[in-house]
Amino acid sequence: MYFRKWMIMSILIFLILTGCGTEADKTFDDNENNYSAADPSTAEEETNIDNEDFTDAEVKRVVDGDTVKIQIEGREETVRLLLVDTPETKHPNLPEQPYGQEATDFAVEKLAGKTIQIEYDGPKRDHYDRLLGYIWVDGENFNKMLLEVGLARYAYVYEPPYTHQKELKQAEQQASESGIGIWSEDNYVTNDGFNHQDVSSKPNTNSDQEDVYYAKCAEAQEAGVTPLYEGDPGYGIHMDGDRDGVACE
Repeated sequence: MYFRKWMIMSILIFLILTGCGTEADKTFDDNENNYSAADPSTAEEETNIDNEDFTDAEVKRVVDGDTVKIQIEGREETVRLLLVDTPETKHPNLPEQPYGQEATDFAVEKLAGKTIQIEYDGPKRDHYDRLLGYIWVDGENFNKMLLEVGLARYAYVYEPPYTHQKELKQAEQQASESGIGIWSEDNYVTNDGFNHQDVSSKPNTNSDQEDVYYAKCAEAQEAGVTPLYEGDPGYGIHMDGDRDGVACE
């Protein structure tokens, strides 16, 4: 009888120990699975925070709504905003297009003199050797801001997919549906640009002054017309050292 009690006790102890071991193993496996599932997202978040594609810069001058001059890593560069296009204000062969000046003024208000971050997405330069990227200012994507207020169209999609293409297209759609800015003019925005011929536009009066000539920047500065943009009276490539369309900067 003593032997039977001993056997029963031994079996019970064995079952209890086996059950605890199984539960412990299960708990360990669950914890391991939970860690594995959370780990990639944690790693991705850390990658985004320390993204090497972001570079600090200082805005030196706004050229127009989608182009700015910056000081970056000790040198001056021109940045062409990625995936957006604003109406022209200084094109040599086009008049000032509606909402072009508004886009420029908006850029001046938001960017002039600011410390910004440039985010690259794909090729860093275009065929004019300008930097291509998104500008982040005060924690906001300026490219998206232009679209939100109806001062730019979503354009120049050469190598998709882009990191922010979905939100930029949504911003454009919302502005279009609201009929604000460039979307307030019928048939103005096209897939190829802005159809300024169907809407009122400011005439380019430069043709009346094509005989203006400055031999050097000192003369243009003395006349109080600097900087000179390509198409402006007196602009000459001989004064445009970096060939960016802006002389005597």
